[in-house]
Amino acid sequence: MGLDLNKILVIGVSSRALFDLEEENIIFQEEGIKKYRDFQLKNEDIPLKPGTAFFLVKSLLELNNQATDRIVEVIVMSRNSPETGVRMLNSIKVHNLDITRIALTGGEPLAPYIEAFNIDLFLSKDENDVQKVIDSKICAAALIYAPPTEFIPENNIVKIAFDADAVLFSEDSEFRYKTEGMDSFHQFEAENENVPLNEGPFAKLLKKLSKIQENLPTSIELTPLRIAIVTARNAPSHMRVIKTLRDWGVYVDEVFFLGGLPKDNVLKAFGAHIFFDDQEVHLDSSSKFVPAGKVPYSTDSVMNNINK
Repeated sequence: MGLDLNKILVIGVSSRALFDLEEENIIFQEEGIKKYRDFQLKNEDIPLKPGTAFFLVKSLLELNNQATDRIVEVIVMSRNSPETGVRMLNSIKVHNLDITRIALTGGEPLAPYIEAFNIDLFLSKDENDVQKVIDSKICAAALIYAPPTEFIPENNIVKIAFDADAVLFSEDSEFRYKTEGMDSFHQFEAENENVPLNEGPFAKLLKKLSKIQENLPTSIELTPLRIAIVTARNAPSHMRVIKTLRDWGVYVDEVFFLGGLPKDNVLKAFGAHIFFDDQEVHLDSSSKFVPAGKVPYSTDSVMNNINK
């Protein structure tokens, strides 16, 4: 009661992102709401299995045990009604997740409630909800991929990995690369390495994560919340990224400039609890090894025309 959500990291996660509800979703899509309701009521005492975002949520919540004040809050958001949401609520208890705030909208979209809960990051498997949040620019949002088959975190250190352009930074540089080619991109980035990159849809989230690191009892180098950037950039475009982070006052633990090499092996070695990227070519392979989420372009983005 009386928790100031402006001072902590607030994650909004859909029930399908937190738990494995794919069988139930198929029943809903193919057989309708009545069959879905009957199935959920019949199985409400059978705990749901972890979904893609489960380990991220669990590990983030455990950071509260290391801080003086609560620094992470998770809001589970679902289109279930209170009646059909009982199984999800039971599963939260069984998995010992420190979650007390729930939104059950009874079939209505979740996006309109994002601002009401002061959410910093919204994770969902509903493309329309994610797109609406991205378009609103209220907070970071990602479309969650299916969970990797063998992902088990080695420890409780939270590891979050980001792509750079069109995720942490604006899509301007990526647009230049796609329209003018690699040489023009490298030349422009090298000439402007002292000019900070514009903020992308996940910039505010990165800055808040950096503040969370500062509120943990360990030194920044030993933080139990590790942040990595895994980008296709390489020299000479790498310096602009580093100097932008410095300008933002953000500490990033690890950065990988891959120059177009595959990202999946690096992400697997890093042990990312989640990886955010805007391009399916990277996500399709990486999501087989680590939990992953796609950051869509805003509806009015020039990148949509390029991809079409």
